[in-house]
Amino acid sequence: MNDRFYPPGILPPLYRREPDGRLIEIAPAMPCPDLLTEEEAVRYLRLDIIDIEEPAETLRRYRKQGLIRGTQVGKCVRYRRAELERFLDRITETNPR
Repeated sequence: MNDRFYPPGILPPLYRREPDGRLIEIAPAMPCPDLLTEEEAVRYLRLDIIDIEEPAETLRRYRKQGLIRGTQVGKCVRYRRAELERFLDRITETNPR
């Protein structure tokens, strides 16, 4: 896995975790839309590569806790890229590390 930094506007590659723990790239990095699906938001925040069982559930929990705002589009919730970037800015400022 390439753990390099991707600039704003680029979705990092999509990975799948194999039963033996290895991460396999299944989709390359690509331009990021301004309005993201849940799967794209998970990828943008890189929740898919950390060791959590349900990355989409983590994203939903952040939304229910008011940490991230979703936008209702039809029957689906979408996430504005600017909102995800603000979320990252806020947690970076409050992170004690």
